[in-house]
Amino acid sequence: MLLRSVADAPITALFLDVGGVLLTNGWDRRSRRAAAERFGLDYDAFDERHHLTFDAFESGQISLDEYLDRTVFHDARPFSREDFRAFMFDQSAPLAGMRELIGRLKAKHGLRVVAVSNEGRELTLYRAEKFGLMTLFDCYLASSFVHLRKPDPALFQMALDVAQRTPAESLYIDDRPLFVEVAADSGLRGLVHRSLEETRDALASFGLGDEEEP
Repeated sequence: MLLRSVADAPITALFLDVGGVLLTNGWDRRSRRAAAERFGLDYDAFDERHHLTFDAFESGQISLDEYLDRTVFHDARPFSREDFRAFMFDQSAPLAGMRELIGRLKAKHGLRVVAVSNEGRELTLYRAEKFGLMTLFDCYLASSFVHLRKPDPALFQMALDVAQRTPAESLYIDDRPLFVEVAADSGLRGLVHRSLEETRDALASFGLGDEEEP
């Protein structure tokens, strides 16, 4: 779904969310509920502790081990920290075709591609290595690296500064409409990701076609 109509300036940079666009979310409600079932946790108590702690983890104020100390291992458990961490990491999977699409468009159109993601440091590093994201992104602005979280407009301004691009030549893609709206308030053109097919068509309308030239 397009948030803004096509402007005259050509797009030279893509700013991408990671979870929900290129990969599944790293640690969302579905994953936490699955963890509670797998490890026999009281989901409501676990989820409350998660919400009281997760902002600090995503903004890089605490480590993954500190997050787990506060949410899971505040009580004795019959499972290890290593088993729980492995389960967390195993929740990540690629969304079919999206990384390949962005890679082709980057090569074809000479785009600068920047990650703008809310995610804890350990999950970010694991996912970037596991799924080869550092060969796709020119720079990686994770909330835990820069201590800013969407929807803070300062994060989008930082992304523009790092990429050395103007808002008019930049396009932000996210599966959450609110974050696209905030990026649009900073002048970026925006695209809400719904599916591979819809996003491919929308990118083509911005002049970023995926087809070979005749």
